[in-house]
Amino acid sequence: MDDAAFMQVALDLAARGAGATAPNPMVGAVVVREGRIVGQGWHRRAGGPHAEVHALDEAGAEAAGATLYVTLEPCNHQGRTPPCTEKILTAGIRRVVVAMPDPNPGVAGGGARRLQDAGLQVETGLLAAAARRLNEAWIQFVRTGRPFVLLKCAATLDGRIATRSGDARWVTGAEARRRVHRLRSELDAILVGVGTVISDDPRLTCRLPDGGGRDPLRIVLDTRLRTPPGARLLALDSDAETLIVCGCQADAARRRRLEAAGAKVLVCETRGGRVDPAALLAHLAREGVTSVLVEGGARVSGALLEARLVDRVMFFYAPKILGGDDGVPLCRGTGPARMRDALALGDVTVERVGPDILVSGYPRPLHEG
Repeated sequence: MDDAAFMQVALDLAARGAGATAPNPMVGAVVVREGRIVGQGWHRRAGGPHAEVHALDEAGAEAAGATLYVTLEPCNHQGRTPPCTEKILTAGIRRVVVAMPDPNPGVAGGGARRLQDAGLQVETGLLAAAARRLNEAWIQFVRTGRPFVLLKCAATLDGRIATRSGDARWVTGAEARRRVHRLRSELDAILVGVGTVISDDPRLTCRLPDGGGRDPLRIVLDTRLRTPPGARLLALDSDAETLIVCGCQADAARRRRLEAAGAKVLVCETRGGRVDPAALLAHLAREGVTSVLVEGGARVSGALLEARLVDRVMFFYAPKILGGDDGVPLCRGTGPARMRDALALGDVTVERVGPDILVSGYPRPLHEG
């Protein structure tokens, strides 16, 4: 195995922390001595030991003179855990290969400098693009202070997310739905509009075939508090909360009924008679929410796209055609008047997911770092 192969092992380890590390990044580490892995680890939960600590503890005395592969620059500051740089120096590591530097402007480069000043060989940049993609949500959060927004839609080939009667079960197949449940487990929050709650009565939980995963924070945009107190997402055996976001003019009695049913209600600024998505994202950031999965409906999707608040899209297209002009479109709201003003995507990928087609892309280029 060469350097790239060992770093790929570290990246695969890092991915095991998906959904469990926020507001911290996913990080993997591998200790290699004489071409043999002697220690490995990943960051398993926020506040817990970092990946380097797990890997070095497993390596023990064999870490002396070894190479450490780590997907993110080791920290050199005291947080909820001690600096990893000191652990690396104490262990006797001689060479450190880093996939990407820390993107946080306040600490970037500090870990690498500390190790180099102590005489270690430090190399940065191996499989950096893969490391950035793995932690794209966290990178945006630390650089901009706003949660990463992933817009997911499931539509027919003619761009409908539901029939004229509102029926949306099921647009796509079982494989696509499993992929979405995996996303729910990996992102911090899931967001829908009240129309989706009224028409579909969803649970918005993570339901994977193996029973694993975790439920995200459930968020409902409901300016006038029309969510039924008997909605399924209010009566769940779940560790995650349900947050209903309304405007300041919402009825106080409705708020009390929803809170009695188990919801947490947030009064948020409005814009154009609806909850202002930018204000909501700012609130979520203050609460440590680093990523949001948006699952509709059409007006919520349209509002976020119009406000240029979407960072990634994942559109699942089923090989179905409704025909007619009375189904529910992907987006509703005011779009641009000219095609040249359409939102262009970069880094586009297309793949088969069971019988469906998934088109993914980024309305804005990924931050380089």
